[in-house]
Amino acid sequence: MTPLGHAAVLGAGSWGTAFAKVLADAGTDVTIWARRESVAEAIRSTGVNPDYLPGVRLSDRVTATADAGKAIAGAGLVVLAVPSQTLRGNLAEWAGFLDADATLVSLMKGIELGTTKRMSEVIVESARVAPDRVVVVSGPNLAPEIAVGQPAATVVACTDVERATLVQNAVTTPYFRPYTNDDVIGAELGGAVKNVIALAYGIATAMGLGDNTRAMLITRGLAETARLGVALGADPLTFAGLAGMGDLVATCSSPLSRNRTFGEHLGRGETLEEAQAATRQTAEGVKSCLAIRDLARAHGVEMPITEQVERVCHEGVDPRTAVTALMSRTTKPE
Repeated sequence: MTPLGHAAVLGAGSWGTAFAKVLADAGTDVTIWARRESVAEAIRSTGVNPDYLPGVRLSDRVTATADAGKAIAGAGLVVLAVPSQTLRGNLAEWAGFLDADATLVSLMKGIELGTTKRMSEVIVESARVAPDRVVVVSGPNLAPEIAVGQPAATVVACTDVERATLVQNAVTTPYFRPYTNDDVIGAELGGAVKNVIALAYGIATAMGLGDNTRAMLITRGLAETARLGVALGADPLTFAGLAGMGDLVATCSSPLSRNRTFGEHLGRGETLEEAQAATRQTAEGVKSCLAIRDLARAHGVEMPITEQVERVCHEGVDPRTAVTALMSRTTKPE
């Protein structure tokens, strides 16, 4: 296994930048790749990412570049923090820069449209690496809170326990506590589906629906996530932990959540385009709900909340109609 050495974080959004800060605070030199040179220059010259984490000072161990090859060269740890639907195309360009046994870390929480593949599967295919080189980080990880040092925990999942432990040690700080897990499938599905449930939670919140409704969405949302996970071979216990319930609660309940905020716009009657224009950030659940729906249908798994979110987002169904459809389903045992 390639020694950790320095790390590359590919993606200068809020979570990529916050994760770079965690790595640096834990003692690793980090180069962030930013798509725009203006962002890279701001990080180099001021130690701040003004577009995504304004006011948060990064360690002197962090630098930035708009040259992906320069960022990746010699890195023992390569962290992928780009929008999930752009991963395959980006990796096709970046794979040639990777060291032979570098560890690849996925911060992305989505399912690929068209293929219904999880992000680790896309990494394995596109970068042509063995599955045991891919580590998934998932949990209640709202970037603005972590960036200012508020206590948080996460799951570091990999089929190779030694590699998971390597990453765990690389991101352990007084404010960030990682736990290892070998259930990559469960960690990824928990992270992807919770975005869709958070859209539903945001819709319900904007509609003025109360705590009973929102608690129902969280608990039944967790149930449909676990059903899909078990069908794909995940450990059901994973969904009771940080990558399942923990991430779901944080993403649904926090106003910092992009997916919840996007859902609130939809719940106020805005179109998908209007909500996108208002939020100006990627809400992964909007695209992933299509892929998750297809994945569930392919495995014969019922995911009624996901189905209704997809109808609201992509078929123009009124949120009130979607709520009625959810509540009029045939009754059954829990």
